[in-house]
Amino acid sequence: MGLSSEVRRVVTARGLRGFADGFVSVLLVGYLGSLGFSPFQIGTIVTGTLLGSAALTIAVGLIGHRARVRTLLLGASVLMFATGVGFASVSAFLPMLVVAVIGTLNPSAGDVSVFLPTEQAYLAGHAGGPERPRLYALYNLAGAMAGAFGALLSAGPAVLARTFDRSLESLQRGGFLLYATVACVIALVYRRLPRERADAAGALAGRPLGPSRRIVLQLAGLFSLDAAAGGLVVQSLLVLWLHLRFGLSAATTGSVFFAVGLLSALSQLLSARLSARFGLIRTMVFTHLPANLMLILAAFAPKAWLAVGLLLVRSLFSQMDVPARQAFVMGVVTPEERAAAASVTNVPRSLASATTPALAGLMLTHSNIGWPLVIAGVGKASYDLLLLALFRSVVPEDEELPRAGRR
Repeated sequence: MGLSSEVRRVVTARGLRGFADGFVSVLLVGYLGSLGFSPFQIGTIVTGTLLGSAALTIAVGLIGHRARVRTLLLGASVLMFATGVGFASVSAFLPMLVVAVIGTLNPSAGDVSVFLPTEQAYLAGHAGGPERPRLYALYNLAGAMAGAFGALLSAGPAVLARTFDRSLESLQRGGFLLYATVACVIALVYRRLPRERADAAGALAGRPLGPSRRIVLQLAGLFSLDAAAGGLVVQSLLVLWLHLRFGLSAATTGSVFFAVGLLSALSQLLSARLSARFGLIRTMVFTHLPANLMLILAAFAPKAWLAVGLLLVRSLFSQMDVPARQAFVMGVVTPEERAAAASVTNVPRSLASATTPALAGLMLTHSNIGWPLVIAGVGKASYDLLLLALFRSVVPEDEELPRAGRR
């Protein structure tokens, strides 16, 4: 599939942002721990980052259907820069929480940031229905692969501190300045995008959502269930659990989540093929259910190697549904509604995912058994079954009939 220069720029920016997110999502826990924060305080800050993302995405949803994509993305880049500088500059809990809420820091292995809805809608206008899962797979692959390398390099401050006898806290703080530097590079990439709306077809004259309002709201509700469960096991909290349960070091967890990121990224390449054969909804459900089972089993693993192994197997399936989900949302709405649909389905996800990390932190404060993993696995499996029951017969108009359904 040939890519236009505009699409290549968006994919490049996604990769850069993925690297920065992967780096700080693993670094964050160690840094906050070195400042003396409790697991509950760490969970609260993670919640703050997700709440902030939700609020920003709501704002983008209100204006995204009539604003220029370059303006939105450049504004988000500026905020990302300010977030990195803010985390590097403060060390008290309350100021840190404020920066978390108003900033763009992403504690998740996936992308829950303000950039996502604008980029999704923009890419949907640059690919036809059958090609859309492939384009989203490439887009997600760039972020996941780069995020894996970011997670691996997150052990850098600890290695440098031991090698050169430097303060670990100051080197970890420098990691957030690296995050700010990446934001500057992303802004340079975005500056070369053309001056057009998130969907080149134009915007609705009235409400952001029109004829597709009902199905978008139904999907938003289901995605919220999935995201609320996922908020219990965002990458930063899995790092914390592995440390509390098995005493894994920063270097070890960085290597683990490097492997997790690589497996998650590469598995998405299969999403387009599975979608073409079985359909978008079945691909989403039947790749997600095994991932949830592995998550539940990991909670009861008696040894670190077994828990890590189960998390690695989970990563083979956990993100395979993402390109199919993105393509499905963009395919069941009109072109003029895409920017709004991307925001409306992502805002509840961000809000829902923000409600549970503090709860997970509280559970881990009182027990290092992986109850957050169990609850997350059950909740995400419930979402899968509901999605299949409600939407298994829905095929977007511009999608080809799945080969498994042809006679």
